[in-house]
Amino acid sequence: MGAIENRKPFITVENITVRLRDRLILENSDWEIKTDEQWAILGPNGSGKSTLVRSLWGGAPLRSGRIIFHFSDQQTDLSFSPQRNEIGYVSFETHQRLMEHEELQEDLREYAGRRDEVTTAQEVILSGILANQDRTLGDEQKVLGVADLLGIRHLLQRGITFLSTGEIRKTLIARALLKSPKLLILDEPFDGLDDRSRASLAESINQLMTGCMRVILVAHRIEEVVSNITHVLFVKNGQIFMKGPKSELFTSKNISLLYDSNLQVEKKGGTYVLSYDREEETGIDPASVSGRTTPDLPDTLIEMKNATVRYGDHVVLDHLNWTVRRGENWAIIGPNGSGKSTILELILGDNLQGYSNEITLFGKPKGSGETLWEIRNHTGVISSEFQVQYRKKMAADDVIASGFYNSIGLYQYPTPEQRKAVERWVEILAIRDIVKESYHQLSYGQKRMILLARAMVKSPLLLILDEPCHGLDIPNRRRILKIIEMIGRTQTNLLYVTNQKDEMLDCITHIMLLQKGKVLNQGRREKVLS
Repeated sequence: MGAIENRKPFITVENITVRLRDRLILENSDWEIKTDEQWAILGPNGSGKSTLVRSLWGGAPLRSGRIIFHFSDQQTDLSFSPQRNEIGYVSFETHQRLMEHEELQEDLREYAGRRDEVTTAQEVILSGILANQDRTLGDEQKVLGVADLLGIRHLLQRGITFLSTGEIRKTLIARALLKSPKLLILDEPFDGLDDRSRASLAESINQLMTGCMRVILVAHRIEEVVSNITHVLFVKNGQIFMKGPKSELFTSKNISLLYDSNLQVEKKGGTYVLSYDREEETGIDPASVSGRTTPDLPDTLIEMKNATVRYGDHVVLDHLNWTVRRGENWAIIGPNGSGKSTILELILGDNLQGYSNEITLFGKPKGSGETLWEIRNHTGVISSEFQVQYRKKMAADDVIASGFYNSIGLYQYPTPEQRKAVERWVEILAIRDIVKESYHQLSYGQKRMILLARAMVKSPLLLILDEPCHGLDIPNRRRILKIIEMIGRTQTNLLYVTNQKDEMLDCITHIMLLQKGKVLNQGRREKVLS
């Protein structure tokens, strides 16, 4: 009898079509999740993965069809959706909305003279309780429970603006878990996490699957499909492409068809590992990534002497001494919370403590009269934090052109020469099909491609790359890494932050290894890696 109970339907998707802006996708799609199944969804950038999971909680409107939630005795047609506390959802969009809300709160605190107040990670997690419910002592204990499950108890009293991308992602998952949902949807939860944190989160997700809660995991890397996932659904070109048991779908042939690439899938233990069957040409002329000659500037690009950043008793960066010279490409590596993002903030002027430290950028001491725009004229940047900030509703090619003016938004017409540079990077990145789309309606991975073009149109002296492959599918990740490798062999110097060992570039000449705000080692690549 128990086996029959486990085979009952959990969710039934019947003949749905979803409206996405001015077009219809996932037309006439069917999908059923049984009570004993845990699903992962994979597919190329812009294929419709996130739209599909958003339709499950009402975030993407159905044009036709219905979704039956057997666990709540409700179904959706065009007006009904399950109770919000029955479904937990975590994605880049929830991260973005959280930071937008915090920016508004900071403005209000500034106006009211309450500058020292912050929103803590614990307060974010507690916001998972519905507004019409009173908080109890049991809720406080439950916060500690989910925090321990995700390994973030030490972050609970820290302000969310001081957390790394990976730490915020775990905080949002904890918030979703606080209401004990029957369905948990995780859209790219591993982005921004270091090796240890990814392993810890994978273990936590596997543990969650052993209870009565069902999980839907959206991923780009098959390595991130945790062992307790039983079934996989592939989405391609706005349609359900394949679906079935993980063991049947995770073959070299199926994955190669999904991504239109020659890929090899191998199972190692309980994990599937991907490799490239053969080297494919990108069709990119290396000379095309090289831009204008860099203006005369000192040989030393960045110099920090005893740079320290602290918030109360919490030291984020501890007496950093560091010099970056022309011709050097640096990688900064270290676990989440080690201080990597803080270093980038000091360079880009996003951290006011930069002015209380001895920092020289492009030959000028910080605070000596240089403007933020002068610094940014020499730099291009790609990061999740910047992607969260860039919320203007405008065409993607205008976002690219805004890189010439270091602005969020385009407030003057690009010159013909600048338009040619935009076109050149559109061709290099193979993004012709999305540049006329509205930027804010693109998928996370598509936005990342646009922001790389934006960073490079002005041929910056320094290109700052903070996890540049976040949200990218398999072919785009491979293409981007090859392009960045080419850029690193031009006059543009790289400052590269990554938690992925397989994304370390050959052109990297120097490495800094951080832990808890301290430099464990730095210098020539071969010296540090040895």
